[in-house]
Amino acid sequence: MTCSDDAIAVADHRFSEAEIAAVYKAIALRRDMRHFCPGPVPEIQLTRLLAAAHQAPSVGLMQPWRFVRITDPALRRAIHALVEAERIRTARALGEREDEFMRLKVEGVLDCAELLVAALMDGRERYIFGRRTLPEMDLASVACAIQNLWLAARAEGLGLGWVSLFDPDALAGLLAMPSGARPIAVLCLGPVEQFYAKPMLELEGWATRQPLHELMGENGWPR
Repeated sequence: MTCSDDAIAVADHRFSEAEIAAVYKAIALRRDMRHFCPGPVPEIQLTRLLAAAHQAPSVGLMQPWRFVRITDPALRRAIHALVEAERIRTARALGEREDEFMRLKVEGVLDCAELLVAALMDGRERYIFGRRTLPEMDLASVACAIQNLWLAARAEGLGLGWVSLFDPDALAGLLAMPSGARPIAVLCLGPVEQFYAKPMLELEGWATRQPLHELMGENGWPR
């Protein structure tokens, strides 16, 4: 596909100013939520959010994401137990910050309206396009799907939290995943009373966001 001078002159693929502002607003106000309110996510809305996730880009169009919706209360409690066990192990590994970490709320598994597990598909080794030298691009593709879901949820006024505190092999076994499949994220989704003014870890003094100029280089590694 090529562009003639005339086409370049007349083409305007921009969204309206209001639409552009809405995209940037969703990006700026997205938060990793841990606090949820009672209330359901309507089925039609959940389907819409998952469809947004499924529209994500993926290397070689392999679409390596798989989503498991958790509706069994006993299974939800079992997942929470895995998260809690890893929370304690993580705290111990943090050494002098153990007590500080244990005071943080790091998940909403038992509180959110919907619990989803995002995972990598099995049989990924047969996909070579875009992965021959960078096999981890399948993981990047799943992350893109999660980000789509996150931004769509924020636009619709729902909170979403990404929980990564779990033993992936234990969670894969709990969900009877086939050999080669791997869980990436436990996703807590649902209504929230309010969104954090800043990322929660910033509000709690755990860490601060680095400025962009410190992370960007030109023609070489950032200095």
